[in-house]
Amino acid sequence: MWFKNLRIYRLSPSWNCSLDTLEDALSKQAFKPSGSRDMQSLGWTAPREDSGLVYALDGQYLLNLRADKKLLPTTVINQVAKAKAQEIEEQQGFKPGRKQMKEIKEQVTDELLPKAFSIYRDTRVWLDTRNHWLVIDAAAAAKSDEVLGLLAKSLETFPVTPLHVEQSPAAAMTNWLISDEAPATFSIDQDTELRSTSDSGAAVRYVRQTVEIDDVRKHVQAGKQCTRLALTWADRVSFVLTENLEIKRVAPLDVLKEGQDSASHNEAEQFDSDFTLMTGELSKLISSLVDALGGERKPA
Repeated sequence: MWFKNLRIYRLSPSWNCSLDTLEDALSKQAFKPSGSRDMQSLGWTAPREDSGLVYALDGQYLLNLRADKKLLPTTVINQVAKAKAQEIEEQQGFKPGRKQMKEIKEQVTDELLPKAFSIYRDTRVWLDTRNHWLVIDAAAAAKSDEVLGLLAKSLETFPVTPLHVEQSPAAAMTNWLISDEAPATFSIDQDTELRSTSDSGAAVRYVRQTVEIDDVRKHVQAGKQCTRLALTWADRVSFVLTENLEIKRVAPLDVLKEGQDSASHNEAEQFDSDFTLMTGELSKLISSLVDALGGERKPA
């Protein structure tokens, strides 16, 4: 249930969409498996089996984007196209030119697509209508772009912007390391990356190892700044913060699991409990992190 990665966006406070309206809008872009001639299909599916396209609880919405992609490697296309080109060369007496070779590859792709295997992946989306956050559980920017693109296609108006803060995350993390002091409610953990600000891209990583303050200062003097830092919030959630304000490797700590007796819940009740816990804790974590970075920067 817990999101592993957080890509955070700001929902406009003026955006107001009822559950029924949102459900109806998403249904127009509901997932359909890719056809025999399609490389990929995108669409919304139910976040859980017995829910609609929107799972809603106390103003928190959970969505699920499914991407179905055919497995047709370029190397396979090139190998088959090469063999076909040789046959054509024998027939016409000369090698196919660039234009003809392109046509051969397109023909081969069309022939192989119906036989290709397909795999699907899901990307979960959380809409916090109370605090106006949109959070995508994606490690790669391309996946969040898919979500935002399909939301824009599904909804007539969907005012969403990236989250901007007053203080650069890289500068803030570097200062926290140099001073050996994290902001209130946060503590510094052992994974750290310091990277050069020059074109050299030189970097040093500490994995499961505490960074000595003297070492940090030497790296900063050499032109490096902190680009990834493992942190714990309120002794409840651990994560890694990046220079781009991405939150990775999110994990609830044992203190959150205490008191949750899964044996006393059926599957639906457990899902409700887990979702309530996750959204409640992560909403507060995001708010605390924004405050630690100088607050939210409003658009000019």
